[in-house]
Amino acid sequence: MTDAPLAAILGCAGPSPTPQERALFAEARPAGFILFSRNIETPAQVADLVADLRSLSGGADALILIDQEGGRVRRLGPPHWRAAPPQGAFVPLYDRDPTAGREAVRLNTRLIAHELAALGIDVDCLPLLDVVDPSGHDVIGDRAFGANPKAVADLGQVCADALLEGGVLPVIKHLPGHGRARADSHLSLPVVDAPRDALDATDFVPFRALAGAALGMTAHVVYTAIDPTAAATISPVVVRDVIRSHIGFDGLLITDDISMKALDGSFQARARRSLDAGCDVVLHCNGDLAEMQAVVEGCRPLDAAGQARLARARAVLRPPAPFDPDAALARLEELMQA
Repeated sequence: MTDAPLAAILGCAGPSPTPQERALFAEARPAGFILFSRNIETPAQVADLVADLRSLSGGADALILIDQEGGRVRRLGPPHWRAAPPQGAFVPLYDRDPTAGREAVRLNTRLIAHELAALGIDVDCLPLLDVVDPSGHDVIGDRAFGANPKAVADLGQVCADALLEGGVLPVIKHLPGHGRARADSHLSLPVVDAPRDALDATDFVPFRALAGAALGMTAHVVYTAIDPTAAATISPVVVRDVIRSHIGFDGLLITDDISMKALDGSFQARARRSLDAGCDVVLHCNGDLAEMQAVVEGCRPLDAAGQARLARARAVLRPPAPFDPDAALARLEELMQA
């Protein structure tokens, strides 16, 4: 028996855990949980769910993740929560006036963090640091900060800093870059044939700029110039040589959702291959009990390096800085209408 949590982040199927889910979570003690729209009803219900999930994992340390990007990727929405815009909505303003663009991103992200922190959610899978490519699939599209790598890095840093100011950990994604992918990895395996120097000059730039982030998420994408045999998530070459060494990311590395169709094989094998490739934690999102049981079987407790990275991430969290959401929203609306 080890005190280390299981190297997994899991989800439940509804607004509260079923008896079967409760038993699985209590026995497995995953490192965290992720929430989706199926888990969301009211603020009070979400806060209770967050507290319940943490208690099932054995304490207050379990990370609670959500994809609250804004735009088409949001789990919290009206009538209880604001309909935030996507990252791409800030690009025209930034192109006209970089200072105003940065301020708008900061305010928007602080508003997101304000809502999450009130519920006890301490991780947002944001910012996307993917660089948009004209030939890429629109699964990224307006979710990203555009096609200029330096602008993506600049606004990504503003976004990450604003989440931290609001008491929420950011997750840089999708390492080492999803923007060139011509397929939706939810549905099939994207293959990127760009040469290594092109990736280095474009896709990797924002990730190198934010390599000090505490949390990062992989891409289920094959990069033929690096490893033509496996998606980044399950490629020791990509994880070791690119994400860890070349980009320099030494935070907690979380897989993208391993239930996505970009990956194949059993869920035990997917989990095992991800960890063997060098990912720290396996993410499984859809709440399917049988799949989660298989993921748990394929996982192992966080190793020493993963425990140290998780501890560093938790140490970065601070109580939210003073913030006036009404004034922030008014100023944001003013900026976006200019």
